[in-house]
Amino acid sequence: MVAITYTVAFEGIEARLVEVQCAVTPGIPAFTIVGLPDKAVSEARERVRAALTAMAIALPSKRITINLSPADLPKEGSHFDLPIAMALLAALEIIPQEDAEQTVALGELSLDGALVPVIGALPAAMAAAQDDRTLLCPHACGPEAAWVGAAKVIAPRSLAEVVRHYTGQNVLTQSEPGEVHNSAGNRDLSEVKGQERAKRALEIAAAGRHHLMLVGSPGSGKSMLAARIPGILPTLSAAEALETSMIHSLSGLLDEGGINRERPFREPHHTASMAAIVGGGRNAKPGEISLAHNGVLFMDEFPEFPRTVLETLRQPIETGEVVVARANAHVRYPCRFMLVAAANPCKCGYLTDPGRACARVPICGEEYMGRISGPLMDRFDLRIEVPPVAFTDLDLPEDGEKSQDVAARVAAARQVQDERFADHPTARVNADAEGHLLDDVATPDEEGRALLVKVAERFGMSARGYHRVLRVARTIADLDGAPDVRRPHVAEAVSYRLAMSKEV
Repeated sequence: MVAITYTVAFEGIEARLVEVQCAVTPGIPAFTIVGLPDKAVSEARERVRAALTAMAIALPSKRITINLSPADLPKEGSHFDLPIAMALLAALEIIPQEDAEQTVALGELSLDGALVPVIGALPAAMAAAQDDRTLLCPHACGPEAAWVGAAKVIAPRSLAEVVRHYTGQNVLTQSEPGEVHNSAGNRDLSEVKGQERAKRALEIAAAGRHHLMLVGSPGSGKSMLAARIPGILPTLSAAEALETSMIHSLSGLLDEGGINRERPFREPHHTASMAAIVGGGRNAKPGEISLAHNGVLFMDEFPEFPRTVLETLRQPIETGEVVVARANAHVRYPCRFMLVAAANPCKCGYLTDPGRACARVPICGEEYMGRISGPLMDRFDLRIEVPPVAFTDLDLPEDGEKSQDVAARVAAARQVQDERFADHPTARVNADAEGHLLDDVATPDEEGRALLVKVAERFGMSARGYHRVLRVARTIADLDGAPDVRRPHVAEAVSYRLAMSKEV
């Protein structure tokens, strides 16, 4: 008799069901795990043996074989401990085999039988719900997995509780979803003195999820402005929160099983490697661009990032997903993020500062900004020069708009876009519109079209740049509450496009 239970193996954010088979047969006593396990899975037999011994369950003097099917799928991680123990308990007829077959289990075992939390409970719950099975996971993972409403989640604290549950001695109740964490920041846009044009650009970028480049001398407020973007972004919808949390679950970033409705804000250091930014490594884990999915990726000191890292951003920016190909893995991660980059205009930083002249004008700026290739710069919808703030302005009281006021306008514009793209699953915001959809929603009036054509011909604007101007103009019209894109909207969009442009 072969006892069967199920677990999952992760490929990107997808959890693939793995059948865990256990056969206890006559022969030389042995405990073998087959089915392409890695080192952590192979070591599960010692943890399972010790946990069963702690429960006063002795293994029979027979040959125990665990098969992880499909056998050609790599099995990685310590979460295979619990399903292996489940299959073995079912094979020994300690728990009912029919209950084990209706269970998807994951969890690490300690030597005393306690269940240790593991990553990936949320995508595992999705897989269990799709296959109409119960998810069995450690107690600490239960609130996270329970966010998948269609899944029945049982979260014991130890292997002994698993046995008592399936033998009817102490039936466990279904886990409840964890708390919704709203990490409201205390950084308000009103704290930024001056920089009205940059604030306007932040509002437009947040409303349509447009990519933004901030260039200015050191201390002009670029990082300060970027740090206040989370305060003007709308909260994640239920679908977006679940999608984003699945990625964070695989990375072990969810706090105490709760779902965070705030949009991610990732700010990697400029020394980060390509694998850290794009994803990869030994197990092809998600990178910063995927962890920023549905949120913001802020890259300060943008030209200081390695050229190879910057160039790898070009395709994910366009497609909204990244494929990490390795010899033993080929996984796909979503990465629809808003890229906000900050840079000094030159190596010394004072090329555009009238009070402190750069010693190597214009070569210093050309060499430094030349580290950003033309095709990558072409993907920024808005390019803003952030001038230094006068010392007299720093002493002025806070009189600018508060973040909550700007956030209200951004939320209203996002609501318009939600209704506009309700029947288009590939588009959520104006930045996603392309092809016929872009023509339908962002075609300007005659005056606006004439202005855009004139500018495109005068400055040699690329086709990508032309379409990005239309998307920004559509967002500006949404912020103004205008149903159609008109000449003033196009004019403002063009002004952001040509600033510091390599097309000029």
